[in-house]
Amino acid sequence: MTRRFYVTTPIYYVNGAPHIGHAYTSVAADIVARFRRLAGDQVHFLTGTDEHGQKVEQAATAAGETPQAFTDRISADFRAMADTMQISYDDFIRTTEPRHVSGAQALWEKVAASGDIYLGAYEGWYALRDEAFYGEDELIDGPNGQKLAPTGAPVEWVREPSYFFRLSAYQDRLLELYEKRPEFMGPSGSRNEIMSFVRQGLRDLSISRTSFRWGVPVPNDPEHVMYVWFDALSNYLTALGYPDTNNPLMAFWPADLHLVGKDIARFHTVFWPAFLMAAGIELPSRIFANGWWTVEGEKMSKSLGNVIDPRDLVSEFGVDAVRFFLIREVPFGGDSDLSRRSFIHRLNTELANDLGNLAQRTLSLIARNCNGALPEAGARTEADTHLLAQAELLPSLMEEQVGRCALTDALEETWKIIRACNAYIDHQAPWALKKTDPERMGHVLRVLADALRIIATVLQPWMPESMDRMLTQLGVSESERSFAALGVALPAGRELPAPKGIFPRYTEAEDEKGQ
Repeated sequence: MTRRFYVTTPIYYVNGAPHIGHAYTSVAADIVARFRRLAGDQVHFLTGTDEHGQKVEQAATAAGETPQAFTDRISADFRAMADTMQISYDDFIRTTEPRHVSGAQALWEKVAASGDIYLGAYEGWYALRDEAFYGEDELIDGPNGQKLAPTGAPVEWVREPSYFFRLSAYQDRLLELYEKRPEFMGPSGSRNEIMSFVRQGLRDLSISRTSFRWGVPVPNDPEHVMYVWFDALSNYLTALGYPDTNNPLMAFWPADLHLVGKDIARFHTVFWPAFLMAAGIELPSRIFANGWWTVEGEKMSKSLGNVIDPRDLVSEFGVDAVRFFLIREVPFGGDSDLSRRSFIHRLNTELANDLGNLAQRTLSLIARNCNGALPEAGARTEADTHLLAQAELLPSLMEEQVGRCALTDALEETWKIIRACNAYIDHQAPWALKKTDPERMGHVLRVLADALRIIATVLQPWMPESMDRMLTQLGVSESERSFAALGVALPAGRELPAPKGIFPRYTEAEDEKGQ
């Protein structure tokens, strides 16, 4: 029976242009989506843009545009970034779409029917940059006695009429959720931080504003617009057709994985499950927060001029090299640094040397010595059996790691096999066997081709374009590239195309551009 799998990125806030951090989360979610498809699942992969709120309204005014024109332009830029990064989304939701507005209003009414929304007045500290309210005990001291949010954002004292959500009533239920379902949120550092926050006590949450108009109107009270996080979080349901339970996409709920940046983990692991509990809707299975990126050791900021558009890297190095580096450099879930030196080193050492050279040597030897056709598989030696047994375990090993979002660990498992293949070809020396035992030479090359087929198959989610080329050179047809297809050997004698290098070595001196 085919399993359904629903994976989402956060919807990205359109008050600025897309940068490397947005690409990072999108690539990670795309890897999960592609991996589940290869495993035979029916996948629904959602991304999109979060387009309401005071910050967007102000950014539009500063740009001399209406909010709608501004969000149309920036949302299109985020979609273009996703397409450049080869993100295989099934749907791109915008919170200005009628389907989302009506769905968010339906969720509000469902929560209100539970008795957990009431009208009051909000008075407290508000950080416009974070679109979040903070308690006095959460503030930190800034320069000149200025109060700052824990994120460093300036805060202002706000008083206005507001609808509130009884978040305080969900403290015990949330803690019980975290205890009974430890897999609900990760990684462990983020989980511990969230649990500590909830244990300190939850206050009721202001979920509407009257001081600006750019938002989803509150049902039956159009003087109020929804708090941007109530609006934004509901996208995961509205994109499936909520509240229409007859929509076939609703069969994908609950979500299997929400991937988010760690700066918005609290909203997803505290507010979102509480809203769903109030509405009587099943909770998502897992929420995983990835870390932040610095650039050459510095935090990204417009003032430093070091905000990286991932498309600039793609134009220089190619999309697969960028996708590989983003996930390879630091264990997924931790903070990462984008260093040009490290980038080039990864490309040359692991892609060009380890994998690219292995494929080129193997395929060139087959082209020269086996009439360009896939050799016969012969009786296996102990070395042959050991190598292929390790390679054949890759899909199941990586499935477990991808399931817990250990995307970097899954790559390392593949590189263990790549390194083992390089040791095998050096030890077996098929170029020497050509003179002493040509039949054994063919068997060795077939072992390497079979191992490379597995390697290229499992690496498709990370580097789709490059692995498409590698599988084509290995004679693997489009219908033979799933995990299930690995159980059927390719026929000997299949003609292979002329080998071409997959990963060119980056030849610029590594110290020419930055350290």
